[in-house]
Amino acid sequence: MIISITGTPGTGKTVIAHVLRERGERVIDLHQYIEEKGLKERFDKKMNTYNVDTEKLNASLKELITDSGNIFLEGHLSHFLDCDIIIVIRCNPSVLYERLRKRNYPPQKIIENVRAEALDVILCESADSDAHVFEIDNTSCTPEEAASAITDIAAGRTQGHTPGSVDWSEEMEKWC
Repeated sequence: MIISITGTPGTGKTVIAHVLRERGERVIDLHQYIEEKGLKERFDKKMNTYNVDTEKLNASLKELITDSGNIFLEGHLSHFLDCDIIIVIRCNPSVLYERLRKRNYPPQKIIENVRAEALDVILCESADSDAHVFEIDNTSCTPEEAASAITDIAAGRTQGHTPGSVDWSEEMEKWC
């Protein structure tokens, strides 16, 4: 299976992916992969990021797909790719704010990402796909616990991770 690990920047995707790699799982860091394959396109000054053609990225990834085992695609674009399962990593917006502040994100980018998390933007985008969608609240669990939840979901043990199991509605007034 191809399993997307996605979420708003700062929710913990990369740290969780590192744990999965240590456990022997095949994980592709999409940021690194896009860089290595020269798939960056025009720089968007307003968004302070490069555009990526997800159709070209999908086509490029096809060469990595084999019939043996799961492949985890880690990155905040992974839910736009062809996959069987999408796992959205979530984080309480107030905690996310502090994580991004410590990374020295520009204030406008912090607010943009915190609002996206409060409004379930990536979860909603994921729900538009044909994949099975799940979510993990990574606000206070360890990376090891989150990685175990991901492997549980991949094995079909999905209880407690259905879309809507994470609710930041009490944060809406504060951020939106």
